[in-house]
Amino acid sequence: MEIRLLKSSFDDDGSASNHQHTACFVVNGEVAFDAGSLAMAVGADRPNVRDIVLSHTHLDHIAGLPLFVDDLFSTLRSPIRVHASRAMIEALRTHIFNDVIYPNFEEIENDFGKVLQFREYEFEREFRVSGLSILPVKVNHNEPSAGFMISDASGSIALTGDTADTAAIWETASRRDDLRAIVIECAFPEQMSRLASTARHLTPLGLKAELEKLDRNDLPVYVVNIKPMFREQVVAEIDALELSNVRIFPVGGLVAV
Repeated sequence: MEIRLLKSSFDDDGSASNHQHTACFVVNGEVAFDAGSLAMAVGADRPNVRDIVLSHTHLDHIAGLPLFVDDLFSTLRSPIRVHASRAMIEALRTHIFNDVIYPNFEEIENDFGKVLQFREYEFEREFRVSGLSILPVKVNHNEPSAGFMISDASGSIALTGDTADTAAIWETASRRDDLRAIVIECAFPEQMSRLASTARHLTPLGLKAELEKLDRNDLPVYVVNIKPMFREQVVAEIDALELSNVRIFPVGGLVAV
């Protein structure tokens, strides 16, 4: 399985920055998990993405969705399929695709037909998308928010999405004999622990506590969704924990597990 963390910002010289402002992961070049930076995708990933799986509807996870549909509008021969919970779909219909913030692309067709289709998933019920088996699991962020167990023929990964201390995803992951990697958030440094608790995110010590629930030091752990303003501090605090299997997911990078 291959996972790419799409770029979301650029330095003054136009090169991709290692700061992650928005969240979008493309798995096996075809399925996007969240869509924060999807409209900025170029190269090999973008032409093949027709399925988007949402963890929740905070702006940094959906910002690129309407622009992505808009950009591809005239070329789409089949609709972009957005997989989300019922509450997430209703939020998108009410607050984004409402002909006020952005056109209602559910009702607009190109020469080939529909361009946007919502597909509802249920928590704790596995579904298949483009060769992947995906199990949404509730995590501790805004309501509702999902983490995912993502599986293909090569094995499974756990993708937490945004979360604070949580339980179900670790209980699920512990039952997977084919678990190959963990992708987990860590948004704030310890000095911002009160804000992290309020916003339901992790700090480095919280990250460590979550990983101890799984107790699998043999698995590679990739840290994502670090707030850009605190990136250097969060990375330094994670390094200080001396967790040998934990590394920072490179923005724009590709990880094969």
